[in-house]
Amino acid sequence: MAKEHSFDISAKINMQNFKDAINQAEKEVVGRYDFKGLTADIDYNEKAKTLTLTSSSDNKLEALEDIVIGRLLKRELSSKVLEKTNVVDASGGDRRKVFKIVDYIESKEAKKIISEIKTQKMKVTATLEGDHIRVKGKNLDDLQEAMKLIRAMEWDAPLVFENFR
Repeated sequence: MAKEHSFDISAKINMQNFKDAINQAEKEVVGRYDFKGLTADIDYNEKAKTLTLTSSSDNKLEALEDIVIGRLLKRELSSKVLEKTNVVDASGGDRRKVFKIVDYIESKEAKKIISEIKTQKMKVTATLEGDHIRVKGKNLDDLQEAMKLIRAMEWDAPLVFENFR
């Protein structure tokens, strides 16, 4: 039996599930009656890690956003993977909304997570290791309590718990 157990907290996205959700959203938009004859584009830029939604009005833009978020949730991805950057006018009187894809935990937020674990005086230690937080402890129950604590709080990043050993 291992002397010390651990798990990692990160914000990694399953990119295949993300792409599948975007493809399903595009197919749904093509088939919807309320988008017939209107501009409704979903553009995913993998290199820039952005998702751009373009539609003819603000109402249709919100409907497009709801479709995308609904598909992400069905694929068990958090809606927090999309961070709205701006809404601008596009050519032809259309509206465009740009989202940044969040697949990392900012250092400020990582420090808050670590300090929250420390203030609860749990029998675990949390350290920042590159792009993830490693939580270690001797007892599996203590690690599960730490997970429960972090899940119960509201964070900006879409947290993923992995490598539970």
